[in-house]
Amino acid sequence: MNKIISLAFFLFTSTLLFSQTTKSKSTDTSKPFVLGVIDEIQSKELGEKRILNIYLPEGYKAEHTTKYPVIYLLDGSADEDFIHIAGLVQFNSFEWINQVPKSIVVGIATVDRRRDFTYPTNIEKDKKRFATSGHSDKFIAFIEKELQPFIDKKYKTTHSKTIIGQSLGGLLETEILLKKPTLFNKYVIVSPSIWWDNGSLLNQESTIFQENFNQQTDIYIAVGKEGLTPTEIPRVMEVDANLLAEKIKATKSKNIKVYFDYFPQENHVTILHPAASNSFKFFYPQTKE
Repeated sequence: MNKIISLAFFLFTSTLLFSQTTKSKSTDTSKPFVLGVIDEIQSKELGEKRILNIYLPEGYKAEHTTKYPVIYLLDGSADEDFIHIAGLVQFNSFEWINQVPKSIVVGIATVDRRRDFTYPTNIEKDKKRFATSGHSDKFIAFIEKELQPFIDKKYKTTHSKTIIGQSLGGLLETEILLKKPTLFNKYVIVSPSIWWDNGSLLNQESTIFQENFNQQTDIYIAVGKEGLTPTEIPRVMEVDANLLAEKIKATKSKNIKVYFDYFPQENHVTILHPAASNSFKFFYPQTKE
């Protein structure tokens, strides 16, 4: 009798567990939320593989003929600025907002910011503090010779190229603007670390200052309430950013447009998001009806 009861209990509990498992499987409708794609590129210039986080706009189809502007984002890792900047681009491209055209966002995941975003410095203490620094020339060559051709070949792109960066990323952008200005036609330079090498970049000559510079280039420079830099020779971030803007405004070229934005309520940590949002209003002004 006990064996019969035990067998009945076993069959009952097995049926109950099986039905719960089956029910769980049949009602589980969860699936991954896909924001973009993760791509990678082997760089000869850098001697390493680089990860790219890429946001593709709604409606993007590789088989379609529609092409899209590209926004290149420095510090573009998933745990850095990729997600919130991609969200800004998506939001501003909604048809009921229509502030920016639908765009591809290419987030360049960080490996070594100090190595990639800085040129050689003459400040001995900084050479020791930032031992890997001073190789921005290789990173710029990577962008020019490898990254941009890779993106243009693999994705549906137009000739419109924007770059967004902050802090050391803003320093790199400034160097590109002055030395290789035609790599991009829109620059979002936020809280640039112009203090590097005691502001020597402010003395850099450039073709953008010449009357015959003929590429239409829009430059947005923003800075928050950031104060003195933690350097041997103290500099004021707000002053350096303003000096950069004024230097560019003095250009003889009619194809350069620059806008300086000051955010007294933001600091070095919080400024990028509101600045990037404001830059879209500068690049794509809307006419009031």
